[in-house]
Amino acid sequence: MKKNIVILAASLLFAASVHAQQTYQELEQITVNEQVTTLVTASEPILFVDVSTDKVAGDKPIENTVRFKPKDGEHADGEVLAIATVVTERYRTQYALVYTTKMEEAVTDKEIAPQERTPYHNPAVSLSTADMTHFARRVWSSPAKIHNVKARSNRMEMRLNNIYAIGEYFFLDFSVDNKTNIRFDIDELCVKLTDKKVQKATNNQSIELPLALVLDHGKSFLHGYRNVIVIKKMTFPNDKVVTIELSEKQISGRTISISVDYEDVLSADAFDAVLLQEE
Repeated sequence: MKKNIVILAASLLFAASVHAQQTYQELEQITVNEQVTTLVTASEPILFVDVSTDKVAGDKPIENTVRFKPKDGEHADGEVLAIATVVTERYRTQYALVYTTKMEEAVTDKEIAPQERTPYHNPAVSLSTADMTHFARRVWSSPAKIHNVKARSNRMEMRLNNIYAIGEYFFLDFSVDNKTNIRFDIDELCVKLTDKKVQKATNNQSIELPLALVLDHGKSFLHGYRNVIVIKKMTFPNDKVVTIELSEKQISGRTISISVDYEDVLSADAFDAVLLQEE
């Protein structure tokens, strides 16, 4: 019995090693033509693109889409021009770019199918954009736990609802109530590290913090607005505050902001079981 188990295990390891290797003839094929731009779209941001030869031009016009196009038409029908490698936050895929002399046979739009994705762990990505968006939606739909961080200006009120921490990131959930009948057209949403007390405006030391994610990209609201933004975890001295600022698209537009003390950041809740549940 033990001998049979050893043989079975060895067979499985051999099968796995054979499956792990792949030649270009086994790759998914995309037909291309010099008169057609071929778009390949991923389900998440693309980090890296490689085209194995200089016969095909390739670039990334937006974060989750790449485009390919043969540089000329001096190729035989069915010739493999290049191997294209696309690497995202959580998976990679490869395609054989095959030339067709018939323009109507060229692929114009291609989405990377689930079965074409080879999962891998990217050490540079601690939390993927897809996971970050999922958690942000859970935060957005959760009840407010913070009620003492707010500001009023121009008959508007801005308040902090929640701060959550997961991995290397803070999730900041805030709302704005507009008590006027004038629509607020958003010009900019930003997060800054600023001085808590400023004697003179010229002495203000302000550092804008990069946003890892903005859940709602809406540009206008009338009475109510809620959003979740994600920033990298950090520490800062007690004389600094994290300021969330929303400004309006007008020459003399309205601006409203709230300041989050370090103590509030330290009290950030870890994601609990309810928020981690699948929708």
